[in-house]
Amino acid sequence: MSVGAIVGGWTSWNKLRGNDDDDWVDRLNHIYTVVILIIFGLFVGSGQYAGDPIQCWCPAHFTGSYVAYTKSYCWIKNTYYLPMHDTITPDNESHHEQELTYYQWIPLILLFMAFLFKFPSFVWRMLAGMSGINLNKIVEMTASTQVGDHKKRDQTVEHIAMYLDRWLESNRQYHWNVLVRMRHRASKYLFLCNKREGTFLTGLYLFVKLLYVVNVICHFFILNSFLGGFFEMWGIEAINSLAQEAVTKESRRFPRVTLCDFKIRQLQNIQDYTVQCVLPINLFNEKIFIFLWFWFVLVAIVTCASFLIWIWRTIFRRNRVTIIKKYLKISDNLQHPGDKKLCKKFADQHLRDDGIFLLRIVEKNSNDILMADLVTKMWEIYQNKPMIKKEKEGEMNGETYA
Repeated sequence: MSVGAIVGGWTSWNKLRGNDDDDWVDRLNHIYTVVILIIFGLFVGSGQYAGDPIQCWCPAHFTGSYVAYTKSYCWIKNTYYLPMHDTITPDNESHHEQELTYYQWIPLILLFMAFLFKFPSFVWRMLAGMSGINLNKIVEMTASTQVGDHKKRDQTVEHIAMYLDRWLESNRQYHWNVLVRMRHRASKYLFLCNKREGTFLTGLYLFVKLLYVVNVICHFFILNSFLGGFFEMWGIEAINSLAQEAVTKESRRFPRVTLCDFKIRQLQNIQDYTVQCVLPINLFNEKIFIFLWFWFVLVAIVTCASFLIWIWRTIFRRNRVTIIKKYLKISDNLQHPGDKKLCKKFADQHLRDDGIFLLRIVEKNSNDILMADLVTKMWEIYQNKPMIKKEKEGEMNGETYA
């Protein structure tokens, strides 16, 4: 295999996009935001480490080596911002409050932020397999049936339905001791993340959703601390600056012109110097972090809304029946009077939270026609179970003799 093929495979969008076992809000966090942060990190890093990030106005008697030393020293030591109308005081301690200590680390902090946005996805990938089902494989198989031969499509849907039914049956309680009974009763009032109760995948996914919410909100505090206590309201201030036509005004957060104090020892004499430096990279840093502020606000709103929607879907159990009825009505499978009652039992006792969750994930990555076929096939398998057939026959006989 050629090197080009290997690189092409690793850099393909499908590799970067990852699995389809989540919704678009999750991908907004762990794919699109990560890509944006990596691109910004590489851009700023190339400007800092491959270019010339700082230029200093040195005294006339400085030679080339002195100028190079001054630039390197000021870049490493940090510079400070002082408006042009302010007077430079000989007390260097007063300059510590205006010191800019973060611009050298911006590429690293952007890459670290990208890792934090990807971390909840790692947690989901590592722990979802403990449910006993390959959720990503199910989504891929259902997506592949949307195009292709009709007969092969029906066979694939039937195989998926049978596999899901066996998975649901295998994750049930078979030993009813005192502890299990207590846990089963508690699950009626409290949401317990338990595989045997059919809540493991749902509970894990809600936990990962919570990680996304906490992560994006914490980023405002992380950047606020990293950049010196101004990030939380920066976007609003940027809008006010545009309204006041203050675009060309020097930014106190990412100033392009700064000052640098340093000492040079010459034998027993120590010479103090203050030079004026230019940080061209701050022109881009300012725009990058303004964009990130608005992007994080958008991601935070969407992620919090998505988390609350999933909580609502999980807490109110009537939502289980709603999604099943929706697709059974599409395929016209609710014709008899007892079907609605059996449908509720199918959703609450057979599918339970994890089965409904899996169908919702498939729904997010397919279409209504395919979902109707899959739910219908699972409904047929459920109706053909011996206990269900016996129950239906008893109801029919009861209606007949009534």
